[in-house]
Amino acid sequence: MPELRKDPILGRWIIIAKERGKRPTDFIVEQSSSKGGFCPLCPGNEKTTPPEVLSYGDANHMPNTPGWTLRVVPNKYPALVIEGELDKEGEGIYDKMNGIGAHEVIIESPNHDEAFAQLPPLRLIHVLQAFRDRTIDLGRDPRFKYVMVFKNFGKAAGASLEHSHSQLVALPIVPRMVVSEIDGSLSYYKYKERCIFCDIIRQELKLEERVVCQNDYFLTITPYAPRSPFEMWILPKKHNSSYITQSDESFQALAAIFSESMRRLNGCIPNVPYNFVLHAAPLRSEPLEHYHWHFEIMPKLTQIAGFEWGSGFYINPTPPEDAARFLREAKV
Repeated sequence: MPELRKDPILGRWIIIAKERGKRPTDFIVEQSSSKGGFCPLCPGNEKTTPPEVLSYGDANHMPNTPGWTLRVVPNKYPALVIEGELDKEGEGIYDKMNGIGAHEVIIESPNHDEAFAQLPPLRLIHVLQAFRDRTIDLGRDPRFKYVMVFKNFGKAAGASLEHSHSQLVALPIVPRMVVSEIDGSLSYYKYKERCIFCDIIRQELKLEERVVCQNDYFLTITPYAPRSPFEMWILPKKHNSSYITQSDESFQALAAIFSESMRRLNGCIPNVPYNFVLHAAPLRSEPLEHYHWHFEIMPKLTQIAGFEWGSGFYINPTPPEDAARFLREAKV
C-alpha cells in the first residue's frame, strides 16, 4: 500500500508508491552522446569567457591563461546582473525591483571529460572551498542577502555544457525554500529547544535504515520523505548553520563523503542526471541554533506533471530505505 510521509522540516507531504517498488535497474537513463567541438570552458579558450574572478592552479600561471586547476568566471548569460541599484517599488498590489545579483560559473576541472565524482581529492576540496571563497567575497556586497550554490549534471537536469561545472547566484532576497526551512526548523526549536537537523542526524545514526555513508565529520542519508528516488542529503554531524565557517580539515572530510556519495549513486544508476544545491544560513546572519547547513542531491528520475504541480505533492516510486540499501551495496 502507498504511504504518505510528512517532511518534518517543511511540512510537505510525499507519496511513497511502494507498489511500484522501482529498483536502480528499472530507471531508464538517456545516455548523452558527446557533441565534441568547441568548449569555452576548456584550457586555451579563456578569452571566450568573461575574466575570471578566482582561480587555483600552478603558482606561476597568469590570470585567464592555461595552467589552472579550477576557474570561476561570471556567467556569460547571467540570470541577474551586478551593475545597478535595486530600486524597489510597488506597482499597485505588486512589488518589483531591478534584477541585481551575481551569476558565476565554477569550472571544476581543466579536463573536459572529468566528472565531478572523478575529481582527485585535492581538486574536489578546491571546488568546495571555491563555494566558500566566492560566498564570502559576494557577501561583502550589502545588496546581496543570499548566495545559492548549485550544480546541474546531464541534459535532463538542465546542464547546457558537458564540461563539468557548478554555478552560484547571489540574490537580493533569501529564496522561499530556504526561508521555509529556517521557519520550519525554528518552530521545532521553539517547541523542543533542539535543532531538528541534529535530531534527524541522531535518529538516522541510531536506526541506520537510511544511512548511505559517513565519516567523522559528515553523514549522507536518504531523507525520510524524499521528493525524488535516490535523493540524498549530506549534513555535518556537528551543528553549524554557516557553510563558510568550516575548517580546512572539515573540507577534506566533506570532499571525501561527497565523492563517495556520488560514486555510490553512479554505481547504482550510471550517468544519472542530477542536481545538487547547498542550503545554508543567509549572508551576514548570526549563527542559528535551529538551522543546519546541508547539501541536497536530487537525481532526475521522475517527471513533475499535473498532479504534482496542482497538489504540491511528490510521488516517489522508491522508498528511501530501499534506496539507502542499494546505495550502500553499490560497487564504487
